[in-house]
Amino acid sequence: MSDDQPTSIWMRPERLERSGPGRRPGYSRDQITRTAVQIADAEGLEATTMRRIACELGTGAMSLYRYVPKRDDLFDLMIDMVIREIELPDRPSGDWRSDLSLVAHQTRATGLRHSWLVPLLSGRPTLGPQLLRVHEFALAALDGFVPDIDDVTGYVGMLNDYIHSAIRREIGWQEEARRTGLDPETWKRDYVGPYVRQVVESGTYPLFTRSILESRMSHLSLAARFQHGLERVLNGIGAQVAI
Repeated sequence: MSDDQPTSIWMRPERLERSGPGRRPGYSRDQITRTAVQIADAEGLEATTMRRIACELGTGAMSLYRYVPKRDDLFDLMIDMVIREIELPDRPSGDWRSDLSLVAHQTRATGLRHSWLVPLLSGRPTLGPQLLRVHEFALAALDGFVPDIDDVTGYVGMLNDYIHSAIRREIGWQEEARRTGLDPETWKRDYVGPYVRQVVESGTYPLFTRSILESRMSHLSLAARFQHGLERVLNGIGAQVAI
């Protein structure tokens, strides 16, 4: 396979170099990726460039391309590095609902620690070994309960869609709080609250009004809201598993 042919980073053997007297220090994919993750966590994905990583490592940007040929490769490596944080047992327990709940909560925690992860995952297909580990676990959790592999894949995809959308929503709240200096409760009470009261009093939107006046969701924490939605996603899967 020629070097100029597009290939996944996972198909390219890592370049290993030893440092010694009179030689430039060698690096590794892990070292480069870890530095990239630290920059992305602190300053966002836009700041994560080879030039910036090289500056942090005290070398030239071009030297790093010997280890990570493209920025897309760097993104794949970054995704896989943080997915390592999702802690799962070697195999499912046999309780599919508990196993998928574990995947959901572990993924949420990881996505909130690394706010760039879900937007990056949503925009690009990637099949690094750590992501495959998590995906395989989720598929295996339903294996034996759902006979059709297309259905198994679809249910896991549906679960992932819910998890990712919930993470995006929570991160959105965090970013809005940083931008305005207002926590979610203050924002709802002082900024949007007066307009909502006006809408409710107009009587034009009766179901929206009920959702405001009768809903218990507005009093739940973000974690509790995540659990509330997760239970309903799992209920939907369970209705099909029981068939």
